[in-house]
Amino acid sequence: MSAGRNGSLLVVGDVVTDVVARHRGPLAAGTDTAAAIRTLPGGAGANVACWAAYAGAAEVRLLGRVGADAAAWHERELAAAGVRPRLVVDPQAATGTVICLVDTGAAAERTFLTDSGASLRLGPADWSDALLDGVDRLHLSGYLLFTESSRALAGTALAAARARGVPVSLDPASVGFLAELGVDRFLAFARTLDVLLPSRDEACLLTGLPDPADAAAELSRLVPLVVVKSGADGALVARRGALPARVPALSVASRDTTGAGDAFTGAFLAALLAGAGPEEAAARGCRAGAEAVRRVGGRPPHRDGGS
Repeated sequence: MSAGRNGSLLVVGDVVTDVVARHRGPLAAGTDTAAAIRTLPGGAGANVACWAAYAGAAEVRLLGRVGADAAAWHERELAAAGVRPRLVVDPQAATGTVICLVDTGAAAERTFLTDSGASLRLGPADWSDALLDGVDRLHLSGYLLFTESSRALAGTALAAARARGVPVSLDPASVGFLAELGVDRFLAFARTLDVLLPSRDEACLLTGLPDPADAAAELSRLVPLVVVKSGADGALVARRGALPARVPALSVASRDTTGAGDAFTGAFLAALLAGAGPEEAAARGCRAGAEAVRRVGGRPPHRDGGS
């Protein structure tokens, strides 16, 4: 890895296998519900990396942890997406698996059943400062904060980036896990970030404020740049406590909202690396999110046109 700045992004986060089950209407308890089921590569961190590469980032690297059961497959999928993977193979745990239950109604809303497996067993021993050589931005998946070992790794990576003057962004990742972690613990970590990319629900949970715009402004008093992802309502861009700018979403028919926030984040970071301002980067993020919801699964198409 060469020294110097060249528009590179390093993502540290989860790599998992998604089992996507698309069904229509309520699940039938105690019996069968017809569904279209696919097994796809996923994980919030890996998805962000792939969308950043798809959006044109010069170089995207990913540090993650997987089990031996699916390591080769995930490495091939990441490489095909234009990402340089560094996957630590866990000798004990299997690759994380998420079952995504997607209601194929108009909203295409999804429910996750998550077995984190090896993905959150990343630890400080998996880190090397050399991973930051030539890197312009570091992005951390919020899932890293939800276990002790991966939280320690996130702290190590953040400190190393700070020492080199590399800006750091983070996506909180999950309202449910965030509530379990505790708002105060999350905010104590977040105050050292440069960019925070919560969803609308995450921003409101973190501030206790019901209005996403108020929540965005409040969070930007802690983190210099806050971008609140609001799905069909677009995004809010807040800086240093000021009234946030509103960036509209594109109106599209949704097939599967899995990974839409990851698509936004990846395209947003790629745009920042290319020199775009926050509002323009958010607009590109909204376009990527619109493309994501028209696809099944959380990844963009491969650069070679494959699935």
